[in-house]
This record gives sequence, structure tokens and C-alpha cells, in this order.
Amino acid sequence: MRSFISGALTLFAAAAMVAAQTPPAAAPKKTALDKAAFEAYVRHLFVWGAPIQVKVDDPKPSQLPGFVEVKVAASAGNASQEETFYVSKDGQKIVRGVVFDVANNPFKSDLDKLKTQFEPSFGTPGATVVVVVFSDFQCPYCRDEAKMLRENILSAYPKQVRVYFKEFPLDAIHPWARMAAIAGRCVFRQNAASFWDYHDWIFDKQADITPETLKAKVLEFAASKKLDTLQLGSCMDTRATEADVNRTSAEARALGVNSLPTLFINGRKIAAQIAWPNLRQIIDYEIEYQKTAKNAGEDCGCDFKLPSPLPN
Repeated sequence: MRSFISGALTLFAAAAMVAAQTPPAAAPKKTALDKAAFEAYVRHLFVWGAPIQVKVDDPKPSQLPGFVEVKVAASAGNASQEETFYVSKDGQKIVRGVVFDVANNPFKSDLDKLKTQFEPSFGTPGATVVVVVFSDFQCPYCRDEAKMLRENILSAYPKQVRVYFKEFPLDAIHPWARMAAIAGRCVFRQNAASFWDYHDWIFDKQADITPETLKAKVLEFAASKKLDTLQLGSCMDTRATEADVNRTSAEARALGVNSLPTLFINGRKIAAQIAWPNLRQIIDYEIEYQKTAKNAGEDCGCDFKLPSPLPN
């Protein structure tokens, strides 16, 4: 019996020694291709706490060899943010940034998304430089930039620049901005040239307007411009142009617009209010650059003509 116990103890001791010498199993390697792991990583990166909803899209092929593209959308109430990441195919490296193709205009991706047909505009058709403005009629920064554009563009660039206006009302903080945008589109439908009178007027009267007084003031404006006030009132009541406002708002979100005003100058995104001297410097550069490049301006697909089988 003693021999049996001694042998068992010896075997147990040997097994314990082997176990002590065997390294513990390695923890599973983290991978950014696991959605839960990737969400936790970006939450930490951006300090996105529990109240913020985060959605990680499925990976899709990217322009960056060896990487897949993963889009992440975050939202809290009416605020939202979208980020694009490139994840190595082994899931170990993450790149946050923009991939450029040297064979194309660096702003081609945004130029392809900007649609200017039948949008309110001023300036010369066929202009070398196209400025697209995303704005909100109740936003004070938008008001200041609108005034700067209206006072300077045509006098400084009578033929080289065309400006397009697109509505992006911030409903969460501006209670009458959406209805003002709808009214502006109603004016535009009735008389395209009068849209710019409305644009200048409503920004100028911004401080005097409330959700309750908006319609009456718009109709007073319309009467002073000899517009059809009955038609305009009906258009506002039925929200007949809200689909146009929704369309431009969706375009803004697709372009990653998350602050107003935002300008696109031949596709170059300016996501902040800009001073006239700085804007002029960019425009002058584009005018010179496009003399040889010819890959932006009205020639880049920003066509405003009706489609026709006839030659131009």
C-alpha cells in the first residue's frame, strides 16, 4: 500500500511540475473585424459614452490595398457623426483618414455627391468656380456668411463664380428654420429670381421672426414683391416643398456636413465660417488651377441645363 501511495504522489508531483512549466493559454487576440471590439475601441477613441448610439457597418472593399472600409455612425438625439476607418485584413491595424487617388481631383468623391441642377443660384452659368452653400435661415453664422457672399462675389467675380444655395435646417435647435426653408422653396417654385430677395430678406429679419409670426411675415414680404400670396400660403400650409428640403438635408448628411455654414468650393469642403479675404484666396487659386486642370467648376457634372438630345 505504501508503495502505491508513494507512486501516486510521485506521479502527482510530476504532473504538477509539468503544469507549472506549461504557459497559460493565450487570450484570444483582439480584432477590429469584431464589431463589439471595434465599437468599444472607437467609443474610447472619441469619448462616446453610453447615451450615444453607435452603429458599426459591415466591412466592404476599399481603395486601400490590404484594408477594408468600415463606416461608423454615432448619434444622440438630432446630432450625428459619421467616421470612415480602414481596417487591415488581419484586423490588427486601423487607419482613420481619406484615401486619395492621384489620377483624380482630390475632391472628386464630394463633387460626385453635389447636385446643383435646378437649385437656387446666382452668378455666371458655366463658371470656373462653383460654390455650394449649405445653410440654415435661423443660424446667425449663416446670416453673416450669406451677407458676405452676397456683397462680394458678384462684384469681385462677375463671370468666374457661381453660387448655389442648399437648405439644411437644424430642427433640434432652430424651431422655425424648416418652415422658413419650405417657404423659400415655395418662393423659388413661383419665381426663381425672387428666391434671392427672400434669402436676403429673411436673413436680415432673422431676429424679428418667431415660429408664430413666420408665415404672416413671409406673406407680407411676398406681397411687397408682387408674388401670388394665396399660392404661397397654400404651398406653405401643405408643406409642398418639404421634399426638396429633405433632399438637400440628406445630401448634406451624405457629405458629412455637421456644422453650419458649410461651403464646398469646387468640391473643397470649408466646414466653418470663413472671412472674405480667405475665401477670395481659395477662389483665386481655383481660377488659376482650373486653367489647366479643368476638373471642377460647372464642367465637372454640375450641369444646370435641361437634358436634350440636341448638341449644345
